[in-house]
Amino acid sequence: MKRHLTKLARNALLGATLAVSGIAAGTTATLAAADDKEKLPYINLQLRPWTVVAQEKGILREEYAKIGIDKINLIASGSAELVGAESAALDHGSIAIAQRMVYPATVHRANGLDAVIVWLSEPSDKYRTPILARANDDAINDIQDLDGKNFASSRISCYFTSPFEILNKAGLPLDSRLEKGRVRYQSIDNSAAVNAALLSGAIDATAAHLAVNNAAALYLSGEVKVIGRSPDDGVYVNGAGRVSYFAMREFVDKYPEAIRAFLVAHERTKAWIQANVDEAAEIIAEGTRVPVEIAKFQITDPSTFEFMAGETDPDAARENLKEFQAWYIENGDDILVDRRLSDTEIDDFIDERFFAGGQFSVYN
Repeated sequence: MKRHLTKLARNALLGATLAVSGIAAGTTATLAAADDKEKLPYINLQLRPWTVVAQEKGILREEYAKIGIDKINLIASGSAELVGAESAALDHGSIAIAQRMVYPATVHRANGLDAVIVWLSEPSDKYRTPILARANDDAINDIQDLDGKNFASSRISCYFTSPFEILNKAGLPLDSRLEKGRVRYQSIDNSAAVNAALLSGAIDATAAHLAVNNAAALYLSGEVKVIGRSPDDGVYVNGAGRVSYFAMREFVDKYPEAIRAFLVAHERTKAWIQANVDEAAEIIAEGTRVPVEIAKFQITDPSTFEFMAGETDPDAARENLKEFQAWYIENGDDILVDRRLSDTEIDDFIDERFFAGGQFSVYN
């Protein structure tokens, strides 16, 4: 599969990596000739399982050609494996559209990222983000066994929000900045570091999307076991664990057609992947540098989140954000207690132009 990594694209990738580590990204920009509002010579998108398929099958090229964009660069988040790298890259102009679950997207907005949600998924499910322990740790087999134990994950992610609810409902709240809990909590944004800590015994448990590369590898090799899942009717499954795509407000306002082209390609590619699982797995394996069995697991396992259907109603999306934010605040989420979005800010955060009835909707 061809990977269009031009000099500009390589510079953009470097900018994303520097941005995550707190270094200014300099002049790296998502778009060439940013002052030309009529045409974008190229666009940088995240390298994800579905985008590598869309690139290989020509779907991205076809959709962007319709609006005069001739080159699409797929940008990886960098070798550091930092959870949330794409949000920093978005803020520094290294990619145009970022995928995060809606809780971290909301927290980034509350922290001042001037972005809008252009796509939100249907509800999640209990399989998406389980709590994991070492398979050979006979002392930890269920949630109650975590009382007084050490848990680590990325704080602004589903790896916090899913176990936060699971453990709260079990009467074993995680530590926070405001109050000591029943389970020791450490925030680590590097997935490889979390995995190493778990396997070495430095921590007792973590949480992860089973469908991401590193977690799938540990799970399929039998290194970890599932000891807890989100409640079927809970706030994570119905709210905070939904997938979102968001982009900087200025970019969306200038180039809404570029967002729509992305969303059309997203819908087309999901349908193609479901109809061609084996071929898609081969493309994903090559494009994301994983074994074929992991690529196929990412497509077919219930924990997958790349290929979900969308929430079409903008008002339902807004209510969803309001409900899960209120729940996390009520239950002691230390970030949202300090910084939260008002109802007006949430209404504005959902860009209804891309939902059903909107001018640039893929659902009309």
